[in-house]
Amino acid sequence: MENEILLKKVEDALQSIRPYLNADGGDVSLIEITEDKTVKLELTGACKTCSMSMMTMRAGIEETIKRAAPEILRVEAVNE
Repeated sequence: MENEILLKKVEDALQSIRPYLNADGGDVSLIEITEDKTVKLELTGACKTCSMSMMTMRAGIEETIKRAAPEILRVEAVNE
């Protein structure tokens, strides 16, 4: 139950930032939330190759997730 609540908080945070990413042709997908409270994300579309993607990740996505779910300790991009 606790994991479902955390998942919902993270998904809601991503939904709130998604329109800004979509406006630039990008998006983000939740891959997993690990036991040690790390959120693993995949940047897609234009975000995958954008030179500003790490700034977007830290200043936009990570901040939004941590505000919605303070128990999250880390946010990582796992792009292949």
